[in-house]
Amino acid sequence: MFKYYVILSLAFFPMMGIGREYPFFKDIKTKIKDPFELRDPFKRKIFKRKAKTKKAYEMTADGSVFSNLPSIDNVPLNQIRVVGILLGKDRRAVAKISKGTTLGRETFILKEGMMLGIDKAELKAILPGGIVVVEKIKNVYDQSEYIETIIPVSAE
Repeated sequence: MFKYYVILSLAFFPMMGIGREYPFFKDIKTKIKDPFELRDPFKRKIFKRKAKTKKAYEMTADGSVFSNLPSIDNVPLNQIRVVGILLGKDRRAVAKISKGTTLGRETFILKEGMMLGIDKAELKAILPGGIVVVEKIKNVYDQSEYIETIIPVSAE
């Protein structure tokens, strides 16, 4: 008997709520246009800071730039010493000028693509062991050649 009562109650149990409407859901219809564009409520909002730029240079009327920062542009390659490498998304190298020059105490940050030295050698790569510099020269036959120079990291 109890067995039949359980089977009957399970059969009619889902139909007990049919036809019943709740008044607070009656006139509410929601429609979300892009559900995948909604923010995840369990993640924090990321605030992006605006970078402050420092002007260390002055622009003249003709478009040229005068800078008051010391430059490594006109220093020969044999006087540049690499003392550190910063790896990551934007690779950087820290360089010093060998003693005997007026810029000897200054440290310079080198980036890939910079022009170095008197002959305007281009800094092609920054590796964990040093930097790779490529300079364009003319050979005996008056043809252009590229010379790769590797400047290793030196221990002061």
